[in-house]
Amino acid sequence: MPRPITLAAIQFAPSDDVQANIARVAGFVRDAAGQGADVVLPPELFCGAYFCKTQDEVHFARAHPWKTHPAVVQLSEIAAELGVVIPVSIYEKDGPHYYNSLVMLDADGKALGVYRKSHIPDGPGYQEKFYFRPGDTGFRVWDTRKGRIGVGICWDQWFPEAARAMALMGADVLLYPTAIGAEPQDSSLDTAARWRRAMLGHAVSNVIPVAAANRIGDEDGQVFYGTSFIADQAGEVVTDLGRTEEGVISATFDLETVERDRAAWGFFRDRRPDLYTSLA
Repeated sequence: MPRPITLAAIQFAPSDDVQANIARVAGFVRDAAGQGADVVLPPELFCGAYFCKTQDEVHFARAHPWKTHPAVVQLSEIAAELGVVIPVSIYEKDGPHYYNSLVMLDADGKALGVYRKSHIPDGPGYQEKFYFRPGDTGFRVWDTRKGRIGVGICWDQWFPEAARAMALMGADVLLYPTAIGAEPQDSSLDTAARWRRAMLGHAVSNVIPVAAANRIGDEDGQVFYGTSFIADQAGEVVTDLGRTEEGVISATFDLETVERDRAAWGFFRDRRPDLYTSLA
C-alpha cells in the first residue's frame, strides 16, 4: 500500500532580527503546507546572521535552552496548526554548554527532543568550534507522524558514516539544514557542486530521499550559495533552487517504493561490518 511523504525545503536570506526570521520561516511553512508538504525543512541557524565567521564572545547571548527557544515555541504552534513536521535549527544553551542543535517538532506541535551537531567545523569563515561543543546525543532518527526522519546539520552532511548510521536506524528520509557558501581564504573555491554531490552519494548508497536547505545572501562579504535541493532514492535531483532565489521547493515520494528499491539493491544485505572495524 502506498505511503506518500511530501518533503519541502526553505531557502532564504535571514536578517539579524530573530522575530523577523521566525515570522518569515512561519510564512514559508504555510506556503509549503499549501503545496501539501508533510515535512518542512528550514536552513541551519536561521534565527539570525551566520555569526561563526569570527570569534566574538558577544554571540553567546544568541543561545537559549532548547525547550524555551523562541523559534521552537512559536513554530510548534505553526506545526500543530498546519499538521506538518518542522525540524528547527537553533543555537542551544544547556547550562555552561553551547551546541548547534536541532529540535524536531512533530505534526501535532510536540517537541520530540534535540539532536546536537556531531561534527563541528573549524576554518576560515566557519569558526564553529569557538561557539559549539561536539554533540553528545549521537545520531537521531525521529519517529514522527509523517515518517521516520534522520537529520544531520551542515558539516554532518559531508560524512557518509552519519548518513549510513541514520539509515541503519531506520530513517525513511535524510534532511540536512545548512549554512554554507564562500570560502574566505580562497575566492576561487566554489564548493556548491561538491556539497551537493556528497549528499547525492548518501541518497544513492543508502537508497533514500535526501533534502538540503541552505541560506542565501551576502553577509559582510560571506556569500551563501543556496542551491537547496531535494533528491530521490536514486540520487536524482527532483527539484532545486538557484543561488539567489528565496522560496520553497517540495517533492513527494512513496516510502513503500523506496523500501522496495532499498531491498532490491542489496546494499544492506551485502554489508560486511566484520571488515569495517578500522572505521572505529
